[in-house]
Amino acid sequence: MSQVQQGGTPINKSATATISIVSGTLIGFYVNSTYAGTLVLRVGSAGTSSGTAISGTITPAVGFHCYPAYCPDGLHATIAVAALDVTFFFSAG
Repeated sequence: MSQVQQGGTPINKSATATISIVSGTLIGFYVNSTYAGTLVLRVGSAGTSSGTAISGTITPAVGFHCYPAYCPDGLHATIAVAALDVTFFFSAG
């Protein structure tokens, strides 16, 4: 029987940053505000920018975006182009 992850720790970022240095599950993210900002998600390498991209370049709209993904060895978010304020929901473990 599989389990469904329904909650995680909210982590707010508005610039390129490590979301987590440990393995876990990204549940999704909520875009609080944007002005044509872009986002690239990377896993591995303890949440650094040298991790493997698990997304292309995303130009998200304001609102919640479901993005369930297992992130072995951490998660990193590259936020670029313009302003983007986003809250990630991440569950370690």
